[in-house]
Amino acid sequence: MTHIVLDAEATTDPAFGQRPNERSVEERIAAGVLLLDKPAGPTSHQVAAWVRDRFGLERMGHGGTLDPFATGVLPLTFGKSMRLTGKVLTHDKTYIAVLDVPEAIDDEALEAALARLRGRVYNVPPEISAVKVQVRTRRIERLVLLNRSPTHIVVEVACEAGTYIRTMARDLGLLLDRPVKLIELRRSASGRFDLSASATLQQVADAHWLWSSEGKSEALLRLLHPIEILAEDLPRVVVRDAAVGAVAHGAPLMRPGVVSVDGGWTAGSLVAAMSLKGELIALMRLSVDSTSIQGLSDGEVAKAETVVMTTEVYPRSWASKEA
Repeated sequence: MTHIVLDAEATTDPAFGQRPNERSVEERIAAGVLLLDKPAGPTSHQVAAWVRDRFGLERMGHGGTLDPFATGVLPLTFGKSMRLTGKVLTHDKTYIAVLDVPEAIDDEALEAALARLRGRVYNVPPEISAVKVQVRTRRIERLVLLNRSPTHIVVEVACEAGTYIRTMARDLGLLLDRPVKLIELRRSASGRFDLSASATLQQVADAHWLWSSEGKSEALLRLLHPIEILAEDLPRVVVRDAAVGAVAHGAPLMRPGVVSVDGGWTAGSLVAAMSLKGELIALMRLSVDSTSIQGLSDGEVAKAETVVMTTEVYPRSWASKEA
């Protein structure tokens, strides 16, 4: 992806805003993300409620429901990050699944059946799924055999959000003409978020105690990510200081306010409007192709779709500053 710089000399005023990695625990609770390694047993809603209550919050979002028996990556969104929870829900997911196969299967038949489940498939939820039943298609990008024994197989599944792995196991059994049952499921990744950056409930409890009781924030700062982590995979348009306040109030982004932009994106594309300090201002829809912005001197570049920056961070109007 090319990044088109329109004003290489643009600077940012240290009196306003701050770099995301400089935010305090309180600021990250107001707009942040915690990557949880969900344990087996409780529902996704129950673990989110436990963390919510631990932090004394009224609401908390989570990205992608896991059934009670499943474990693994569950992004939790705090404060203004909840406005972007829908974006997390659209991430592709990766799972490690252990399947019970009570009858022996030869390697050739197993690989042939797995191959038929790759690509776009009908994916009807099982009766015990934790989400509302709907008939839909989902895409399985990768389905590979990791290990096997006479009665069990272990597979890795990379798939579109909303894919029911229990249904995939059932369909594998239909293709093999014998019962196949999902007995263990671990989500190893949700989009770019993986287990290496995820914390257990005990780690969250310990870090919260150190902060709330001992005044030590280091551990909790490692677990609470700034809201910007949710927009890292989006194309970016960088906004000069003088225009940040207007965009934070919901105004369109005009050409004079653009410092740089990722090239190759068409009108209507979702982009992250960022300050020169790397702060997420809003998610916006391009009004023009990104590569054509360089040739403009005025006019609307993007419209706000989801504003996350609070309005008091930057002045709304800098009449005496550079326009």
